[in-house]
Amino acid sequence: MAEMHAVKTFARVGDPRPSSRRAAPPLPAWLALPDRDDGGEEDGRAPRRTRYRTIFVSDVHLGTSGSNAAMLLDFLKAHECDTLYLVGDIVDGWQLRKGWYWPQPHNDVVRAVLKMAKHGTRVIYIPGNHDEHFRDYAGLEFGGIELLDEDVHVTADGRRLLVIHGDQFDNVVLYHKWLAFLGDGAYTLLLKSNGLVNWCRRRLGLPYWSLAAHMKKRVKNAVAFISRFEEVVAHAAAERRVEGVVCGHIHSAEIRQFGEITYYNDGDWVESCTALVEHGDGRMEIIDWAERDRQQELAARERPRPTLVTG
Repeated sequence: MAEMHAVKTFARVGDPRPSSRRAAPPLPAWLALPDRDDGGEEDGRAPRRTRYRTIFVSDVHLGTSGSNAAMLLDFLKAHECDTLYLVGDIVDGWQLRKGWYWPQPHNDVVRAVLKMAKHGTRVIYIPGNHDEHFRDYAGLEFGGIELLDEDVHVTADGRRLLVIHGDQFDNVVLYHKWLAFLGDGAYTLLLKSNGLVNWCRRRLGLPYWSLAAHMKKRVKNAVAFISRFEEVVAHAAAERRVEGVVCGHIHSAEIRQFGEITYYNDGDWVESCTALVEHGDGRMEIIDWAERDRQQELAARERPRPTLVTG
């Protein structure tokens, strides 16, 4: 398969000068899209997709066993949008440095995003702390995907939203990286436990449930950290003279008002499986894909089973 190359460079947000950064290396061959797309879409057999103006997704952590890549792939196949924001920690470089883990669903997610870009969706990738190596390529484009340190998104109703990953405001990550790695190890263990719990639930015919999210909501320090993080991010957005901020990082989906600033967090795809979407009129909403899965499972169980009639 031929390698895909970066096709252009562009300036950072607010920088009128053309980028002078070095040319980007080619994407590896395993990320290349086939010349012909998978069948089932052009001939009208594809299921109808829900359309949004913008979709924000973060904290997928591809390359880890805790990533719910298959659920994200299902979500991407069910929706389409004008702009897709990948708001950091899409790939987990911290874990991949420790050991290679890249099953087929992880590859499928990457290919699905590349396919969206190929078919006209504007895809903007804003790296986080787990995929921080991509920050070296901010201002470049790979396979139709723009890499930026941050962006300002203008909603359909004219509001300006700062889009960042959010690790910039996490003092542990910023000033004590070795402590962050230590905490990441404990969190990885929790996610592995989460995987085991859901393996058992699947065997019992039960829907997805996040042990990690359940624990986070009940640990006092975690709740306090999330609340403080939201306040700090909203304050930073106010200083930037925008109307709101979209981030990820803390794996806690939320829409919250701080004075004149609206704080949005799109959640994650290792615990809650959530995304933030913008409707055509600028209205914002959190989509809980795991909850949708649970509701479908419950509906399937409540359907009356056909009665076997014997003569």
